[in-house]
Amino acid sequence: MVWTGTWVAERLGVELIGGEELPALLGLALRRNPKRAHLLVSSVLGKHVPQRPSVVYGSGLGLGVRVRELLGDEEAARSVVLGYAETATALGHAVADGLGLAPYLHSTRRPVAGVARAGGFEESHSHATSHLLLPEDPKLLAGGGPLVLVDDEFSTGNTVLNTIRDLHARYPRERYVVVALVDMRSGADLGRLDAFAEEIGARVDLISAAAGTVRLPEGVLEKGRELVARHETAHAAPAAVDGTPAPVRVALGWPEGLPDGGRHGFTPEHREHLEEVLPALAARIAEALHDTGTETRPGAGERPAVGERPGADGRPGSGGRPVGPDIGDRVLVLGFEELMYAPLRLAGALEDAGHDVRYSTTTRSPVLAVDDPGYAIRTRLVFPAHDDPADGPGERYAYNVAGAGFDTVVLVVDSAADTPELHAPDGLLAQLSAHVPRVVLAVVPAYEPAVTSSTPTVSEAPERSSMLPEPLRGPAFSSYAPEEVGWLLQDLSGVELEAPTEEREEAIQSGGAHYAESLPVEYQPSARYQELFHSALDGSAARMARAVGTVTETVLAELPLRRGRHGKDPQGRGPVLVSLARAGTPVGVLMRRWAKARHGLDLPHYAVSIVRGRGIDANALRWLAAHHDPADVVFVDGWTGKGAITRELADAIKEFEATEGISGFDPEIAVLADPGSCVRTYGTREDFLIPSACLNSTVSGLISRTVLRSDLVGPNDFHGAKFYRELAGSDVSGAFLDAVAARFDEVAETVDVDVKELLAADRTPTWEGWAAVERISEEYGIHDVNLVKPGVGETTRVLLRRVPWKILAKRGADADLAHVRLLAEQRGVPVEFVDELPYTCVGLIHPQYTRGATGADGKAVVSQ
Repeated sequence: MVWTGTWVAERLGVELIGGEELPALLGLALRRNPKRAHLLVSSVLGKHVPQRPSVVYGSGLGLGVRVRELLGDEEAARSVVLGYAETATALGHAVADGLGLAPYLHSTRRPVAGVARAGGFEESHSHATSHLLLPEDPKLLAGGGPLVLVDDEFSTGNTVLNTIRDLHARYPRERYVVVALVDMRSGADLGRLDAFAEEIGARVDLISAAAGTVRLPEGVLEKGRELVARHETAHAAPAAVDGTPAPVRVALGWPEGLPDGGRHGFTPEHREHLEEVLPALAARIAEALHDTGTETRPGAGERPAVGERPGADGRPGSGGRPVGPDIGDRVLVLGFEELMYAPLRLAGALEDAGHDVRYSTTTRSPVLAVDDPGYAIRTRLVFPAHDDPADGPGERYAYNVAGAGFDTVVLVVDSAADTPELHAPDGLLAQLSAHVPRVVLAVVPAYEPAVTSSTPTVSEAPERSSMLPEPLRGPAFSSYAPEEVGWLLQDLSGVELEAPTEEREEAIQSGGAHYAESLPVEYQPSARYQELFHSALDGSAARMARAVGTVTETVLAELPLRRGRHGKDPQGRGPVLVSLARAGTPVGVLMRRWAKARHGLDLPHYAVSIVRGRGIDANALRWLAAHHDPADVVFVDGWTGKGAITRELADAIKEFEATEGISGFDPEIAVLADPGSCVRTYGTREDFLIPSACLNSTVSGLISRTVLRSDLVGPNDFHGAKFYRELAGSDVSGAFLDAVAARFDEVAETVDVDVKELLAADRTPTWEGWAAVERISEEYGIHDVNLVKPGVGETTRVLLRRVPWKILAKRGADADLAHVRLLAEQRGVPVEFVDELPYTCVGLIHPQYTRGATGADGKAVVSQ
């Protein structure tokens, strides 16, 4: 029995509970991941642990045979097999081979121009969450036969449920089969699959090679992080050996038109073709290995690879097998991220010819390496991504390769990954050559799908977002955790967009520029102002929590009514929260946290851009419509002032429906505070201090206000924003969220009472805020409602971003005005106290502004 989990188990108290087959299949390692401390490392998957290709392929093949037995030949011939990127692409393909009669498709994180997306979903625990489905044949998933979903590990079931939920809405069917190497669900998760099947009215079966669970002690995530930090410096691979030979390239002669894997679909006919040519392909690799010579490097073979035992002849893992006629050494065939199946089959063909072969692949997944016999990941090679990934450059890894006794590595990549980065001094080839005596490079042509007249065009609404990128997520974009929010924006962090406040104001008021075409210089709060923020947060956290709970519970209670208005089944999924960036984003995150804490709901949450006078980002709406039912979408914002954005959204949704033919979005906004009485769904109608309004990016995940400029944002692009990474030292985004969420329990009973009263009350908007703004605009000689910003939040924005003229403050509202008065003092702006004001305060932007000009009262503004 092989068990490489004692190191983690002893230090974290993690227990693997199950039958005797589990230790033979799984080891334990530590993730460098904020969402899970541990990693279950499969010894038969061929991802992190080099293994015999016959073992890897046979594991999936056997599961596929069981699926065929379950379905019967008739249903098996109507089925489609779907695997998950990146870890299970070869496993899913092997299951499809075992099934024998079904086409295969795997999800991908590599968008391909010209190929319409047939679906997409989120993998909530992963370090890289978004999956695309890009079949060459758009009808591949449209049939009514069973869908077989294959993953290496079935733990919470979230990934599978997300997939079925997305695809069932597009291509409903009566039966699903979930296949996994190990079923590791906890007791709390065991019933979710059955409940979900009943909800959608379909049968869902589960097949696994082994079952068990992982017992995690309290505080394991924090302990895991500490352990990773302590050992991070000790993860390096063994020292490189000087004078490394150059890698040898082998011409495979891969057949034209044969896909390299299941990214765009792989049919039984493709499988037959591959079986025919495999021996010849393997022979070319064997010939290249023979031509490179057989010298060995000192130290090679000193330690068995993880998960293997010395064979009868004493060689690591050889098991006494005869070596091949041309290869007198130990060979690793190393695949590349999602490209797992082709390298696996090539490795298997070499093994069938009698060679001593192991198989594994590189990966995106960051895992701690510890050179200890009781730990599953002994060594790690680190190198830059070499396939121009859509989500930008980053580190990639090869585990248990260095120091594992291999004399030759055959690296198999597709042509999209055969780039200068692969051959660079710090690239993968150089890293391998430094630790293994011989490296052979085999390049498989990346399959290019044919774009035919049958491919969906942009006129077909469900596929409208096929060319749009996946949401940006932290930590690459924003300081929020990746599961908290997906930003439907493009990253403009490298563009200089900031302009002095006075220059921006003059350009905006003269009509020379729109406010969304530039950004104000990011305000850096003084020590005194930061103290005010923290004081305001301490004083209002419970009030905030109460408002968050009230608006969230109202949304959950009224979602069936919203669905019913659009002819949808009133029961079903929870809402999809879509925040209006930027002020709505912290509120959306808090609403998501409330739903999770009170109801166990894991709500999708996105942030989109809306620009006054320009509308909401239509491309973001297209993406949402392609991934979710529009009737499930609930737009979220921080507060209302006079209701300008409320009207903007309603007009934009109406125009979108007319031009796009996509209906179902409800333009009603859910807000934390509605002092302007502009919406029906709110947490309170009091105009109180929302601490997130006190600051800019440093309380909003370090993200700027959104940008819409024609030279930066094309017709098929999301609106833009910047990620201010350099302000990380001043970031209080997490502290703000945690402070409010910490008060959820104490306000829960009050929220229940508030919601009951709200649902029974008449909440019809009166638009009294708009009437007050019109009156103030005339009374103060401004004659432009856009220069009157009512409410604490809007007044704060005036002081931080615009050229303020004066502040109107409600007499007696001192508790919510301390930060406003400090900002006004710093900018030399007068504060005028008013007895009868429907808001706590109102900010007046300097009218008719030009630098040095006077305002409506004949006085020049002072700007500091």
